[in-house]
Amino acid sequence: MAAKKSGKTLSLGAVLDLNEASALRDKLISVRGNDLSIDASAVERLGGLGVQVLMAAVKTWDQDKHSFAFVKVSDAFQKAMQLVGVDIDHLLAKEIRQ
Repeated sequence: MAAKKSGKTLSLGAVLDLNEASALRDKLISVRGNDLSIDASAVERLGGLGVQVLMAAVKTWDQDKHSFAFVKVSDAFQKAMQLVGVDIDHLLAKEIRQ
């Protein structure tokens, strides 16, 4: 689902590793109940726990019947997701799908 313009946008930091996963979870909880656009354009390093937090959020937003989309992604973010076997193509905003 693509995020609606009336929703929230969350920009991810450069590093989403074990140390940042808890803060990411808290940020996601704070915007729950809204359509959400994720800007992952600044991500340089993405760890397994960061991926898990994001994928749990995707499932939560789907269960809550709100949209969740990545509106911008860095090459590092895209490659890290592919490396761990997570396909986010269906979560990419139409404008950035390849």
